[in-house]
Amino acid sequence: MRPVDAPIIAPNPAAVFTDPILGKPVHWEALHTFNPGAIVRGGKVYVLYRAEDDSGTMVIGMHTSRLGLASSEDGVNFTKEPAPVFFPDNDSQKDREWPGGVEDPRVVESEDGTYVLTYTQWNRQATDIGIATSTDLIHWTKHGPALVGEKYQHFDYKSASIVSRLTGGRLIAARIQGKYWMYWGEVQVRLATSPDLIHWTPVEDSSGKAVVLLHNRPRHFDSAFPEVGPPSLLTDHGIVLIYNGKNAEKNGAPGIAAGAYSDGQALFSADDPQKLLARTDKPFFKPEKSWEQSGQYAAGTTFAEGLVFFQDKWFMYYGCADSRVGVAVWDPKRAGRP
Repeated sequence: MRPVDAPIIAPNPAAVFTDPILGKPVHWEALHTFNPGAIVRGGKVYVLYRAEDDSGTMVIGMHTSRLGLASSEDGVNFTKEPAPVFFPDNDSQKDREWPGGVEDPRVVESEDGTYVLTYTQWNRQATDIGIATSTDLIHWTKHGPALVGEKYQHFDYKSASIVSRLTGGRLIAARIQGKYWMYWGEVQVRLATSPDLIHWTPVEDSSGKAVVLLHNRPRHFDSAFPEVGPPSLLTDHGIVLIYNGKNAEKNGAPGIAAGAYSDGQALFSADDPQKLLARTDKPFFKPEKSWEQSGQYAAGTTFAEGLVFFQDKWFMYYGCADSRVGVAVWDPKRAGRP
């Protein structure tokens, strides 16, 4: 359910930040705030959200994106930090992140308490999944593109979901067969492994191509393509991957707008993370409210990227029409076992 009938994070045209590349103040969240990652820390929910400034042309992807941070004691009412905590800078990743920016964060916690951020690097020519780490969610170290290997150095890719396990109320990155696992990609969902949560090697087939686990399905909510959502969850039944499905302009699902993004789930084997066990035929969550279907992406989105277990409930944070942040809550005590 939606606990409030309104977005929980919206733009603030008055917020100003001195950009280190431009060397001048910019209104860093003037236009849009959306596509959030989330984590629980010290009894609060923290959301990292994508914020677009008022630079560039009024076209999706042509503003500069930075990541803001907001915190909440109840998971619904948030207080923002006054300046972005993650942004393009005069650093080793500038060529990959400027002028498009840093987009679409997902965040997990490692066993030692380090936060691992996956995000999209966008220089307005190509995208990569970037990796960064932090101990406080404010100061970040960038590690560059996620995928290793020469064939992936010029591969255009985005969106990552690291497999995690619910431990003591927190989602902690999980090892399976001694490795970390990550579902990644849009259009086609693939898989990668890592020894350290920073350097990722795609799982390949016998021909040396990255294995494809999910693709589009005609007449379904993901008829255009699937794109991975929040960190995936290792459960007693398998690995649950929440993903965002785009409805096709033609031969799409009835009852869902053409081009709209809804949310589905796929279940993979806990022993073999590339083995698909089940997949929802219909979305469990979709754009319904006016603020989920109005904004710079008018077809509508409930684009899920954040998932936390907080106060004995599941909170899913999502982008609304590429313009706002929303939240949905599921109470296991009322609905039975997850």
